[in-house]
Amino acid sequence: MRWDFPYRSQRMPTIAHQVVATGQPLAAQAGLQVLIDGGSAVDAAICTAAALTVVEPTANGLGSDAFGIIWDGALHGLNASGRSPAGLARGAFDHETEMPRLGWNAVTVPGCISGWMALHARHGTLPFERLLAPAIRYARDGFPVSPMTA
Repeated sequence: MRWDFPYRSQRMPTIAHQVVATGQPLAAQAGLQVLIDGGSAVDAAICTAAALTVVEPTANGLGSDAFGIIWDGALHGLNASGRSPAGLARGAFDHETEMPRLGWNAVTVPGCISGWMALHARHGTLPFERLLAPAIRYARDGFPVSPMTA
């Protein structure tokens, strides 16, 4: 098989098991350790995402949404984009010609944590506390701040 790469140093990645991909090495390390410890891919994803909220908060946050596509012999999807507040009347936007871009009516209740919990309940193998431990450790003990975050 012939591969044409634009750079001489470029190679096709060969990965047999256990890979975590993120732009932040500390978060990737946390997720990879979960896999090494026998956790599921969902466990690693939650651990990595939680670590990112601390070590690269501009890229990932607890006040965000979460989405997942999981294959375990069947396809599972998760849409944990935030819901509207329970107190918001169904017809609150009937008089609007477009969705508001500013103010309270432009935001939803964050779905990130509930998404993690739902994914973990169905596909997690390690205790949830174990998945949050690296993020807690980075927040408590500190970590080298990357140039991107600095």
